Amino acid sequence: MLVRDRAFFASMFLTVLADQILLFLVPLVIFQITGNVAWSGLAFFFETLPRYLAFPVAGILCDRLNPILLLRVSRILRAVVCLVGITGQIVFGGVWWLIALSAVVGVLTTQGLLALEMVLVRAFSDERFEKVASYSQLAAQMGVVLGPLTAAYMMAIWPWEAVVFLATGLFFLADGTFLLWRGQGRMEQRPESERRHPVKDLATAFRLVWQIPGLMRAVLQAAGVNLAIGATLATAAAMMTGFYAQSEQTYAWLQVGGAAATFAVLTMTAHIHFGLKTLGRAAYAMILLGIVFTGLGVHPLVYVAGFLLIAGFDKMFNIYVRTLRKEIIPAGEFGKTTGVIICLNNISQPIAGLAVAVFASGDDARAVLLAISGAMAVLGALTFFKRAA
Repeated sequence: MLVRDRAFFASMFLTVLADQILLFLVPLVIFQITGNVAWSGLAFFFETLPRYLAFPVAGILCDRLNPILLLRVSRILRAVVCLVGITGQIVFGGVWWLIALSAVVGVLTTQGLLALEMVLVRAFSDERFEKVASYSQLAAQMGVVLGPLTAAYMMAIWPWEAVVFLATGLFFLADGTFLLWRGQGRMEQRPESERRHPVKDLATAFRLVWQIPGLMRAVLQAAGVNLAIGATLATAAAMMTGFYAQSEQTYAWLQVGGAAATFAVLTMTAHIHFGLKTLGRAAYAMILLGIVFTGLGVHPLVYVAGFLLIAGFDKMFNIYVRTLRKEIIPAGEFGKTTGVIICLNNISQPIAGLAVAVFASGDDARAVLLAISGAMAVLGALTFFKRAA
């Protein structure tokens, strides 16, 4: 599979590399300008809320349009938005141009991610999906590893605006690489779903989330995980470069360490067949332990250990959720229902960013992180140990 689909996975790597450069750059620049973790949390809220609210609409489009077309358009438009946003920042100044750029790119990333999910389901239908998802995550992790390092070391010699231009070029290169992929002919024809008004599509998706056994519990579990992810992403730059007084390069290596942990966990998941429930429970427990460690604040190495647990097992939990969706959602309703699910799963990320903005103080977010670990523990206890009806 990896040999015949090299261009596909190379394109995924380049796209993720560009996305990760932007994700690394935004909170760091915001904190450098303001010196306050609360501003980083507020910026994270404005960046992430639109991207997750866009998932239901993206899901409807994936059921109605060719996902390969949507994947390519989302990638090209991300490059265009980078050019427009950074030009506005250079001409007019102000950090809000960077926040707006990230928000719009995030919405387009939403469409690209959901279209990619559809492509994986339909073009690799002859493979065990846990294996396909693991390989796709591994390809993406190469971008996650190099993204922070590229951004950090380029920012040491270039202004951050130039690093955004670099990300723009990578989006264009990713699309050119995708054109070399010859697997489009393997795209399995989707079952024809009933044509409805988009509002009825959304109503159908919400009804399925409520009615299909196990889906609502999975949504609540993912919401707990994403509270931890959101709080970590919103505060990591401030905690490492502010509270722990580490350099930007050290923060970049922390991101690389998280990617390496993810690589190790995904390799294990791809080659060892875990039961689906075991996969979900183990990942949730490790992420919960990680957010507790990051909130203790007793030593930088304890924080690093927590960060690595969160980063590594987040993708294992992601495989659990994606596999569950594939198994129980009707094929003709997959796009719209998955869009609603991802929106519900991830809306807790901007909520976590807002909590940081309201309750964090200076560069210290320990109290917020510990409070979020408590909320995550409650959600896990209510969903993993409640007997199915």
